[in-house]
Amino acid sequence: MWPEEYPEGYAVVDVETTGLARDDRIVSAAVYRLDARGEVQDHWYSTVNPQRDPGPTWIHGLTSEDLVDAPLFTEIADELGARLDGRVLVAHNAIFDWSMIAREYARARRTPPVRQRLCTIALAKRLSLPLPNHKLESLAAHYGVSQRRAHHALDDARVLAEAFRPSLHLAAQQEVRLPLHACRPLAEWAEGPDGAGADAYGGGSGSRGSGVPGARSGGRYGRGPAASRPYGFAWRRSRKLPPCPYPNPGRYEPGGRLIQGMRVAISGDTSVDRELLEDRATEAGLHVSSQVSRLTSLLVTNDPGSLTSKVVKAQAYGTPVLDEAAFQQLLRCVAPAAER
Repeated sequence: MWPEEYPEGYAVVDVETTGLARDDRIVSAAVYRLDARGEVQDHWYSTVNPQRDPGPTWIHGLTSEDLVDAPLFTEIADELGARLDGRVLVAHNAIFDWSMIAREYARARRTPPVRQRLCTIALAKRLSLPLPNHKLESLAAHYGVSQRRAHHALDDARVLAEAFRPSLHLAAQQEVRLPLHACRPLAEWAEGPDGAGADAYGGGSGSRGSGVPGARSGGRYGRGPAASRPYGFAWRRSRKLPPCPYPNPGRYEPGGRLIQGMRVAISGDTSVDRELLEDRATEAGLHVSSQVSRLTSLLVTNDPGSLTSKVVKAQAYGTPVLDEAAFQQLLRCVAPAAER
């Protein structure tokens, strides 16, 4: 019997981007719409002109020449929105795809019509699928789905749609609660008087340069007001991180695993968007704190020699410190909380 609380429809999404930072842009997007039981209804794909250098072309295969006549995001926002409207957004590492989409809609001064997302990595973990790792190719291989063009948004979305359907049916058979998370749109896209803006964490650290990489004067990469200013604009999200449902197991033991419920604080600049890193930690079952206290399990910082208040307090309390790269490695395999 199909669980009554399961969603009525899904939008399986994949976006390819110019990079992973907060000022990066979407270069292509694909959506497979599925019904309540995971059957494909239709699909859609578009390249997107990012108005800047396309980034890692060796990954997504799209060059400046490929994208010069592609539509801007503002020109596909309605079409994309119509395919997302009223559906649960499904993606592999969904917080990333959702964050990129949310930023693009924020730049366009629009609100994406998405209320919930489902990460297929989280679903695979909940189903205890015997995967060697949590790459899309491993999930596809588990279900016998063939990849034709890895990192092409349309083919990645197809592969994920075909792999999601049996996972959805397995979850229904086992009466597993789906790992649904709220999609909170960016409440504001702030721009300073010089066009640089100041991010929500203070200062203009979101910008990676003073101009648009790869901007062109004659083509669409150079058109419009965005062509003459940096893309390090800022935003503030009207949200509170959800409460952690697990008790704090105490300090992180260097060399060991993170455990659900651990209290983590982050200090300084991060290579991955700060909110993305916080959401990954939250979805892994950690408690992300804005302050360091005696209860803090771990401080994450790329500059342990700095004199930020968090670093100073961590030193005073003897709180373990890790850099971002090591922290992200540990997030891949967080130990479950001990049963009460």
